[in-house]
Amino acid sequence: MTTRRNLFIIAGGVALAGGCRKETPAAVAVPDVVVTEGRQGLVVLGGPHPRGLGPDSVLSPDGTIAYAVTRTDAGASVLARLTPARGEPAGTMIVEAGWIPRVISSTGSFCALTRTPPSARPAPRARTPLLVTSDGRKREYTLTGVVEPDAFTTDGSGLFVLEWLPASAPDRYRVRLLDLTTGEVRPLNTRDKTPVPPGAEEEMRGDGRQAVPSPAGDILYTLYTHQPGHQHTRDLLSGRPGNAHAFVHVLHLAQGWAYCLDLPHPFGEGPADRHALAVSTDGRRLAVADLTSGALAYADTEALTIERVATVPTGDGAASITFTRNGDRVLVGSGTTVTVLDRAAGTVAARWPVPAAVRGLALNPTGTRLYAGGTNEVVWLDAASGRLGGRAPVDGLTAVRHVT
Repeated sequence: MTTRRNLFIIAGGVALAGGCRKETPAAVAVPDVVVTEGRQGLVVLGGPHPRGLGPDSVLSPDGTIAYAVTRTDAGASVLARLTPARGEPAGTMIVEAGWIPRVISSTGSFCALTRTPPSARPAPRARTPLLVTSDGRKREYTLTGVVEPDAFTTDGSGLFVLEWLPASAPDRYRVRLLDLTTGEVRPLNTRDKTPVPPGAEEEMRGDGRQAVPSPAGDILYTLYTHQPGHQHTRDLLSGRPGNAHAFVHVLHLAQGWAYCLDLPHPFGEGPADRHALAVSTDGRRLAVADLTSGALAYADTEALTIERVATVPTGDGAASITFTRNGDRVLVGSGTTVTVLDRAAGTVAARWPVPAAVRGLALNPTGTRLYAGGTNEVVWLDAASGRLGGRAPVDGLTAVRHVT
Protein backbone atom coordinates (compact mmCIF):
# COMPACT_ATOMS: atom_id res chain seq x y z
CA MET A 1 0.00 0.00 0.00
CA THR A 2 1.35 3.43 -0.91
CA THR A 3 0.08 6.96 -0.43
CA ARG A 4 -0.86 7.55 -4.04
CA ARG A 5 -4.57 8.34 -4.38
CA ASN A 6 -5.40 7.23 -7.89
CA LEU A 7 -6.93 3.86 -8.69
CA PHE A 8 -5.25 1.77 -11.33
CA ILE A 9 -6.81 0.15 -14.37
CA ILE A 10 -5.66 -3.44 -14.80
CA ALA A 11 -6.11 -5.57 -17.87
CA GLY A 12 -9.82 -6.20 -18.02
CA GLY A 13 -10.42 -3.97 -15.02
CA VAL A 14 -12.15 -0.72 -14.15
CA ALA A 15 -11.19 2.35 -12.15
CA LEU A 16 -13.45 4.12 -9.65
CA ALA A 17 -13.44 7.91 -9.63
CA GLY A 18 -16.12 10.33 -8.61
CA GLY A 19 -18.57 7.46 -8.16
CA CYS A 20 -18.37 6.45 -11.84
CA ARG A 21 -16.98 3.31 -13.45
CA LYS A 22 -14.98 3.11 -16.62
CA GLU A 23 -15.01 -0.40 -18.04
CA THR A 24 -12.67 -2.03 -20.51
CA PRO A 25 -13.01 -5.47 -22.11
CA ALA A 26 -11.57 -8.33 -20.07
CA ALA A 27 -8.29 -9.61 -21.51
CA VAL A 28 -8.43 -12.96 -19.70
CA ALA A 29 -11.49 -14.88 -18.54
CA VAL A 30 -10.81 -15.79 -14.88
CA PRO A 31 -13.35 -18.47 -13.86
CA ASP A 32 -13.78 -17.26 -10.25
CA VAL A 33 -13.57 -13.94 -8.42
CA VAL A 34 -10.00 -13.62 -7.18
CA VAL A 35 -8.68 -10.83 -4.96
CA THR A 36 -4.94 -10.24 -5.11
CA GLU A 37 -2.58 -7.76 -3.52
CA GLY A 38 0.43 -5.99 -4.94
CA ARG A 39 2.23 -2.71 -5.49
CA GLN A 40 -1.03 -1.15 -6.67
CA GLY A 41 -3.11 -2.33 -3.71
CA LEU A 42 -5.97 -4.79 -4.06
CA VAL A 43 -6.92 -6.06 -7.51
CA VAL A 44 -10.09 -8.00 -8.31
CA LEU A 45 -10.01 -10.52 -11.16
CA GLY A 46 -13.02 -12.27 -12.66
CA GLY A 47 -16.66 -11.66 -11.86
CA PRO A 48 -18.87 -8.93 -13.34
CA HIS A 49 -16.57 -6.01 -12.54
CA PRO A 50 -12.84 -6.83 -12.40
CA ARG A 51 -10.91 -3.79 -11.25
CA GLY A 52 -8.02 -2.32 -9.32
CA LEU A 53 -9.18 -1.01 -5.93
CA GLY A 54 -6.10 1.16 -5.55
CA PRO A 55 -3.32 1.57 -3.03
CA ASP A 56 -5.61 2.73 -0.22
CA SER A 57 -7.76 -0.38 0.04
CA VAL A 58 -8.24 -3.20 2.53
CA LEU A 59 -10.03 -6.58 2.57
CA SER A 60 -12.16 -8.02 5.38
CA PRO A 61 -10.80 -11.10 7.22
CA ASP A 62 -13.08 -13.44 5.26
CA GLY A 63 -12.35 -11.74 1.93
CA THR A 64 -15.97 -10.82 1.17
CA ILE A 65 -15.91 -7.04 1.81
CA ALA A 66 -13.43 -4.36 0.76
CA TYR A 67 -13.06 -0.69 1.63
CA ALA A 68 -11.19 1.78 -0.58
CA VAL A 69 -10.49 5.50 -0.44
CA THR A 70 -10.69 7.27 -3.79
CA ARG A 71 -10.61 10.88 -4.96
CA THR A 72 -13.46 12.52 -6.85
CA ASP A 73 -12.87 14.86 -9.77
CA ALA A 74 -13.53 17.71 -7.33
CA GLY A 75 -10.72 16.48 -5.05
CA ALA A 76 -12.84 15.04 -2.23
CA SER A 77 -11.81 11.79 -0.54
CA VAL A 78 -14.50 9.10 -0.60
CA LEU A 79 -14.51 5.92 1.49
CA ALA A 80 -16.38 3.22 -0.44
CA ARG A 81 -17.54 -0.16 0.83
CA LEU A 82 -17.98 -2.84 -1.81
CA THR A 83 -18.28 -6.56 -2.36
CA PRO A 84 -15.57 -7.79 -4.76
CA ALA A 85 -17.85 -10.53 -6.10
CA ARG A 86 -20.49 -7.96 -7.11
CA GLY A 87 -18.40 -4.87 -7.72
CA GLU A 88 -20.93 -2.15 -6.99
CA PRO A 89 -20.31 0.05 -3.90
CA ALA A 90 -22.67 -0.78 -1.05
CA GLY A 91 -22.11 2.59 0.60
CA THR A 92 -19.88 5.65 0.51
CA MET A 93 -18.97 8.56 2.78
CA ILE A 94 -16.77 11.62 2.51
CA VAL A 95 -13.67 11.55 4.73
CA GLU A 96 -10.86 14.02 5.20
CA ALA A 97 -7.87 13.60 2.92
CA GLY A 98 -5.12 11.38 4.29
CA TRP A 99 -7.17 8.65 5.96
CA ILE A 100 -6.15 5.09 4.96
CA PRO A 101 -8.45 2.08 5.58
CA ARG A 102 -6.61 -0.55 7.62
CA VAL A 103 -8.98 -3.01 9.34
CA ILE A 104 -12.54 -4.24 8.64
CA SER A 105 -14.83 -6.07 11.05
CA SER A 106 -15.92 -9.64 10.32
CA THR A 107 -19.37 -8.39 9.29
CA GLY A 108 -17.95 -5.63 7.10
CA SER A 109 -19.92 -2.98 9.00
CA PHE A 110 -16.95 -1.34 10.75
CA CYS A 111 -13.76 0.07 9.27
CA ALA A 112 -10.75 1.51 11.10
CA LEU A 113 -8.58 4.08 9.31
CA THR A 114 -5.25 5.66 10.20
CA ARG A 115 -3.10 8.46 8.84
CA THR A 116 -0.15 6.12 8.25
CA PRO A 117 0.16 3.06 5.99
CA PRO A 118 0.93 -0.40 7.44
CA SER A 119 4.57 -1.03 8.25
CA ALA A 120 6.61 -3.88 9.68
CA ARG A 121 7.86 -1.39 12.27
CA PRO A 122 6.08 1.97 12.56
CA ALA A 123 7.90 5.25 13.03
CA PRO A 124 8.04 6.92 16.46
CA ARG A 125 5.19 9.27 17.35
CA ALA A 126 3.67 10.74 20.47
CA ARG A 127 0.04 10.26 19.44
CA THR A 128 -1.94 8.18 16.95
CA PRO A 129 -5.10 9.51 15.25
CA LEU A 130 -7.69 6.83 14.46
CA LEU A 131 -11.01 6.99 12.60
CA VAL A 132 -13.72 4.33 12.96
CA THR A 133 -16.71 4.27 10.61
CA SER A 134 -19.95 2.30 10.92
CA ASP A 135 -23.26 2.54 9.04
CA GLY A 136 -22.61 6.07 7.80
CA ARG A 137 -21.28 7.30 11.16
CA LYS A 138 -17.69 8.10 12.04
CA ARG A 139 -15.76 8.84 15.20
CA GLU A 140 -12.19 9.98 15.67
CA TYR A 141 -9.89 8.91 18.50
CA THR A 142 -6.51 10.27 19.53
CA LEU A 143 -4.50 7.55 21.25
CA THR A 144 -1.30 8.04 23.22
CA GLY A 145 1.85 6.62 21.65
CA VAL A 146 2.31 4.36 18.63
CA VAL A 147 -0.87 2.35 18.12
CA GLU A 148 -1.85 0.22 15.10
CA PRO A 149 -5.34 -1.32 14.52
CA ASP A 150 -5.41 -5.13 14.42
CA ALA A 151 -8.99 -6.54 14.52
CA PHE A 152 -12.50 -5.64 15.65
CA THR A 153 -14.40 -7.52 18.31
CA THR A 154 -17.19 -9.61 16.82
CA ASP A 155 -19.88 -7.28 18.21
CA GLY A 156 -18.12 -4.12 17.00
CA SER A 157 -17.88 -2.65 20.50
CA GLY A 158 -14.09 -2.75 20.58
CA LEU A 159 -10.97 -2.70 18.44
CA PHE A 160 -7.91 -4.79 19.23
CA VAL A 161 -4.79 -2.69 18.71
CA LEU A 162 -1.03 -3.17 18.75
CA GLU A 163 0.60 -0.72 21.16
CA TRP A 164 4.25 -0.32 20.17
CA LEU A 165 6.84 0.33 22.87
CA PRO A 166 8.62 2.57 23.54
CA ALA A 167 6.83 5.27 21.54
CA SER A 168 10.14 7.09 20.98
CA ALA A 169 11.83 4.06 19.36
CA PRO A 170 9.32 1.22 18.76
CA ASP A 171 10.86 -2.27 18.83
CA ARG A 172 8.13 -4.43 20.43
CA TYR A 173 4.40 -4.33 21.01
CA ARG A 174 1.58 -5.68 23.11
CA VAL A 175 -2.01 -6.41 22.08
CA ARG A 176 -4.64 -4.31 23.85
CA LEU A 177 -8.36 -3.53 23.46
CA LEU A 178 -9.79 -0.10 22.60
CA ASP A 179 -13.32 0.37 23.93
CA LEU A 180 -15.03 2.24 21.10
CA THR A 181 -17.64 3.72 23.45
CA THR A 182 -15.36 5.13 26.14
CA GLY A 183 -12.12 5.44 24.17
CA GLU A 184 -10.29 3.56 26.95
CA VAL A 185 -7.41 1.20 26.02
CA ARG A 186 -7.04 -1.75 28.37
CA PRO A 187 -5.23 -5.12 28.65
CA LEU A 188 -6.70 -8.36 27.31
CA ASN A 189 -7.99 -11.27 29.35
CA THR A 190 -6.23 -14.55 29.94
CA ARG A 191 -7.69 -17.75 28.48
CA ASP A 192 -9.73 -18.28 31.67
CA LYS A 193 -11.31 -14.85 30.96
CA THR A 194 -9.67 -12.99 33.85
CA PRO A 195 -7.85 -9.67 33.26
CA VAL A 196 -4.10 -9.89 32.69
CA PRO A 197 -2.44 -8.42 35.82
CA PRO A 198 -0.15 -5.38 35.52
CA GLY A 199 3.35 -6.36 34.43
CA ALA A 200 2.20 -9.66 32.89
CA GLU A 201 1.24 -8.47 29.39
CA GLU A 202 3.15 -10.21 26.62
CA GLU A 203 5.39 -8.07 24.43
CA MET A 204 6.07 -9.35 20.90
CA ARG A 205 9.48 -8.59 19.39
CA GLY A 206 9.59 -10.89 16.38
CA ASP A 207 7.94 -11.12 12.99
CA GLY A 208 4.17 -11.45 12.68
CA ARG A 209 4.40 -13.65 9.61
CA GLN A 210 0.73 -14.27 8.82
CA ALA A 211 -2.74 -13.74 10.32
CA VAL A 212 -5.64 -16.06 9.47
CA PRO A 213 -9.22 -15.86 10.84
CA SER A 214 -11.25 -18.87 11.90
CA PRO A 215 -14.09 -19.83 9.50
CA ALA A 216 -16.61 -18.46 12.02
CA GLY A 217 -14.71 -15.18 12.21
CA ASP A 218 -14.49 -15.20 16.01
CA ILE A 219 -10.78 -16.08 16.37
CA LEU A 220 -7.68 -14.60 14.78
CA TYR A 221 -4.59 -16.82 14.51
CA THR A 222 -1.27 -15.01 14.00
CA LEU A 223 1.99 -16.84 13.35
CA TYR A 224 5.06 -15.33 15.03
CA THR A 225 8.67 -16.30 14.38
CA HIS A 226 12.07 -15.26 15.75
CA GLN A 227 11.04 -14.85 19.38
CA PRO A 228 14.09 -16.07 21.38
CA GLY A 229 13.64 -15.36 25.06
CA HIS A 230 9.97 -14.44 24.66
CA GLN A 231 7.88 -14.76 27.83
CA HIS A 232 4.17 -15.54 27.56
CA THR A 233 1.74 -14.18 30.13
CA ARG A 234 1.68 -17.63 31.72
CA ASP A 235 5.50 -17.51 32.04
CA LEU A 236 5.41 -14.04 33.59
CA LEU A 237 2.75 -15.12 36.07
CA SER A 238 4.55 -18.33 37.05
CA GLY A 239 8.10 -16.96 37.02
CA ARG A 240 9.28 -19.37 34.29
CA PRO A 241 12.00 -17.98 31.99
CA GLY A 242 10.25 -18.71 28.69
CA ASN A 243 12.12 -19.18 25.41
CA ALA A 244 9.66 -19.59 22.52
CA HIS A 245 11.18 -19.14 19.08
CA ALA A 246 7.83 -19.44 17.31
CA PHE A 247 4.18 -19.61 18.30
CA VAL A 248 0.64 -19.00 17.10
CA HIS A 249 -1.02 -16.09 18.88
CA VAL A 250 -4.69 -17.00 19.37
CA LEU A 251 -6.93 -13.95 19.84
CA HIS A 252 -10.60 -14.57 20.65
CA LEU A 253 -12.49 -11.68 19.08
CA ALA A 254 -15.73 -12.37 20.96
CA GLN A 255 -14.43 -13.11 24.47
CA GLY A 256 -11.39 -10.84 24.48
CA TRP A 257 -8.74 -13.32 25.56
CA ALA A 258 -5.42 -14.29 24.03
CA TYR A 259 -3.28 -17.41 24.25
CA CYS A 260 0.03 -18.40 22.68
CA LEU A 261 0.37 -21.88 21.19
CA ASP A 262 4.07 -22.71 21.21
CA LEU A 263 5.58 -24.44 18.18
CA PRO A 264 8.30 -27.05 18.72
CA HIS A 265 11.97 -26.64 17.85
CA PRO A 266 13.21 -25.75 15.21
CA PHE A 267 10.13 -23.71 14.17
CA GLY A 268 11.02 -20.02 14.10
CA GLU A 269 14.76 -20.39 13.64
CA GLY A 270 14.73 -20.20 9.84
CA PRO A 271 13.66 -17.20 7.71
CA ALA A 272 10.20 -15.87 8.54
CA ASP A 273 8.95 -16.21 4.96
CA ARG A 274 9.69 -19.94 4.97
CA HIS A 275 6.84 -20.32 7.50
CA ALA A 276 3.10 -20.35 6.76
CA LEU A 277 -0.18 -20.95 8.59
CA ALA A 278 -3.59 -22.31 7.53
CA VAL A 279 -6.85 -23.23 9.28
CA SER A 280 -9.13 -26.03 8.08
CA THR A 281 -12.55 -25.15 6.65
CA ASP A 282 -14.30 -26.73 9.66
CA GLY A 283 -12.14 -24.64 12.00
CA ARG A 284 -10.98 -27.64 14.01
CA ARG A 285 -7.36 -27.79 12.94
CA LEU A 286 -4.35 -25.57 12.25
CA ALA A 287 -1.40 -26.46 10.04
CA VAL A 288 1.91 -24.60 10.36
CA ALA A 289 4.73 -25.22 7.89
CA ASP A 290 8.44 -24.60 8.41
CA LEU A 291 10.04 -25.28 5.04
CA THR A 292 13.56 -24.57 6.25
CA SER A 293 13.52 -27.61 8.53
CA GLY A 294 10.94 -29.56 6.50
CA ALA A 295 8.33 -29.77 9.27
CA LEU A 296 4.55 -29.41 9.32
CA ALA A 297 2.81 -29.09 12.69
CA TYR A 298 -0.88 -29.91 13.14
CA ALA A 299 -2.74 -28.35 16.08
CA ASP A 300 -6.16 -28.90 17.65
CA THR A 301 -7.94 -25.53 17.83
CA GLU A 302 -10.21 -26.58 20.70
CA ALA A 303 -7.50 -27.91 23.01
CA LEU A 304 -4.86 -25.52 21.60
CA THR A 305 -2.26 -28.25 21.58
CA ILE A 306 0.10 -29.64 18.95
CA GLU A 307 -1.25 -32.99 17.72
CA ARG A 308 1.78 -34.10 15.73
CA VAL A 309 4.60 -32.92 13.48
CA ALA A 310 4.97 -34.41 9.99
CA THR A 311 7.92 -34.30 7.61
CA VAL A 312 7.51 -32.28 4.40
CA PRO A 313 9.92 -31.41 1.57
CA THR A 314 12.08 -28.40 2.35
CA GLY A 315 11.85 -25.30 0.18
CA ASP A 316 13.98 -22.26 -0.52
CA GLY A 317 11.15 -19.90 -1.45
CA ALA A 318 8.42 -18.14 0.50
CA ALA A 319 5.94 -20.64 1.97
CA SER A 320 2.20 -20.78 1.27
CA ILE A 321 -0.25 -23.33 2.63
CA THR A 322 -3.94 -24.22 2.49
CA PHE A 323 -6.19 -27.15 3.42
CA THR A 324 -8.39 -28.83 0.81
CA ARG A 325 -12.12 -28.32 1.42
CA ASN A 326 -12.62 -31.70 3.12
CA GLY A 327 -9.39 -31.32 5.11
CA ASP A 328 -7.88 -34.62 4.03
CA ARG A 329 -5.00 -32.97 2.17
CA VAL A 330 -2.74 -29.97 2.69
CA LEU A 331 -1.30 -28.00 -0.23
CA VAL A 332 2.09 -26.37 0.33
CA GLY A 333 3.64 -23.92 -2.12
CA SER A 334 7.33 -23.02 -2.27
CA GLY A 335 9.42 -21.99 -5.23
CA THR A 336 7.91 -23.33 -8.43
CA THR A 337 6.26 -26.36 -6.82
CA VAL A 338 3.00 -27.10 -5.04
CA THR A 339 3.31 -30.18 -2.82
CA VAL A 340 0.16 -32.18 -2.05
CA LEU A 341 0.29 -33.87 1.36
CA ASP A 342 -1.97 -36.63 2.62
CA ARG A 343 -2.81 -35.39 6.11
CA ALA A 344 -3.70 -38.75 7.67
CA ALA A 345 -0.84 -40.73 6.16
CA GLY A 346 1.71 -37.92 6.45
CA THR A 347 3.00 -38.66 2.94
CA VAL A 348 3.49 -36.69 -0.27
CA ALA A 349 0.62 -37.49 -2.65
CA ALA A 350 1.80 -35.34 -5.58
CA ARG A 351 4.05 -32.47 -6.63
CA TRP A 352 2.75 -29.98 -9.19
CA PRO A 353 4.93 -27.52 -11.13
CA VAL A 354 3.86 -23.88 -11.51
CA PRO A 355 5.31 -21.27 -13.90
CA ALA A 356 6.95 -19.05 -11.24
CA ALA A 357 7.67 -18.89 -7.51
CA VAL A 358 4.44 -19.21 -5.53
CA ARG A 359 3.09 -16.06 -3.89
CA GLY A 360 0.03 -17.30 -2.05
CA LEU A 361 -2.40 -20.19 -2.55
CA ALA A 362 -6.21 -20.25 -2.42
CA LEU A 363 -8.91 -22.72 -3.50
CA ASN A 364 -12.19 -21.70 -5.09
CA PRO A 365 -15.39 -22.36 -3.06
CA THR A 366 -16.01 -25.75 -4.65
CA GLY A 367 -12.41 -26.84 -4.18
CA THR A 368 -12.00 -27.67 -7.86
CA ARG A 369 -9.46 -24.96 -8.75
CA LEU A 370 -6.28 -23.90 -6.98
CA TYR A 371 -5.06 -20.35 -7.55
CA ALA A 372 -1.40 -19.46 -7.08
CA GLY A 373 0.25 -16.07 -7.22
CA GLY A 374 3.29 -15.77 -9.45
CA THR A 375 5.51 -13.14 -11.01
CA ASN A 376 3.10 -10.42 -12.20
CA GLU A 377 0.33 -12.96 -12.67
CA VAL A 378 -2.14 -15.39 -11.17
CA VAL A 379 -2.34 -18.98 -12.39
CA TRP A 380 -4.95 -21.62 -11.67
CA LEU A 381 -4.63 -25.38 -11.57
CA ASP A 382 -7.08 -28.25 -11.60
CA ALA A 383 -7.18 -29.18 -7.92
CA ALA A 384 -7.43 -32.90 -8.67
CA SER A 385 -4.66 -33.29 -11.25
CA GLY A 386 -2.54 -30.15 -10.91
CA ARG A 387 -2.97 -29.40 -14.61
CA LEU A 388 -2.49 -25.73 -15.49
CA GLY A 389 -5.89 -24.22 -16.32
CA GLY A 390 -4.99 -20.64 -17.15
CA ARG A 391 -3.15 -17.49 -16.14
CA ALA A 392 -4.01 -13.80 -15.87
CA PRO A 393 -1.65 -10.81 -15.56
CA VAL A 394 -1.51 -8.71 -12.38
CA ASP A 395 1.28 -6.15 -12.38
CA GLY A 396 3.36 -6.20 -9.21
CA LEU A 397 1.45 -9.05 -7.54
CA THR A 398 2.66 -9.98 -4.05
CA ALA A 399 -0.07 -12.36 -2.87
CA VAL A 400 -3.38 -14.08 -3.64
CA ARG A 401 -5.75 -13.00 -0.87
CA HIS A 402 -9.16 -14.62 -1.48
CA VAL A 403 -11.22 -16.57 -4.01
CA THR A 404 -15.02 -16.44 -4.23
